[in-house]
Amino acid sequence: MDDDILEQYRREAAAAMEVEAQRRIAESSDVELDEKLRNTSLSDIDDLVPALLARLGQVRAALDGHGGGIAVSSSEQKEDGLYLVLDLTGACLSCGAAPGTLQGVKGDLENDDEIAKVSFCASLLDTFDDLGREFILAHGQVDFV
Repeated sequence: MDDDILEQYRREAAAAMEVEAQRRIAESSDVELDEKLRNTSLSDIDDLVPALLARLGQVRAALDGHGGGIAVSSSEQKEDGLYLVLDLTGACLSCGAAPGTLQGVKGDLENDDEIAKVSFCASLLDTFDDLGREFILAHGQVDFV
C-alpha cells in the first residue's frame, strides 16, 4: 500500500514539474519557432544551437531560467546519425547542478531520431569542484572528449 502511494505522489510530482517546465519554456522562447525547428531536419539547419534547444525537455527550463546554455563544439554526420560534442555556457559553468544538466541534455537529445550520440567537452570537467568532478565521472552517464 505504501509503495502505491509513493508511486502516485511520484507521478503527480513529475506531471506538475513537466507542466511548470513547459510554462517556463513558453515564457522565454518563441513557441512557433521552436515547433518549426523541431520539424526541420538538423542537416538542413546552419545554427544547431536553437534547434537543439528546441528539442530539449524540462532541462531547457533550467538552462533558460538560470542563465545557461549550450554550445556546439563539434558535430559529425555519420551513417547512424549526428555525433555532437557540446559545451555548457553561461551560469551553467559554475552551477552545482551541472552534472544533472548534462544528463538531461544528453538524454533529451539522444531521444531525437537524428542524433546518435552526445558527448561533452573535457574542459567542462575543469569547471567542477573535486566532488562534482568525481560525481559526474562516476555516476553521470555522460562522456567527455
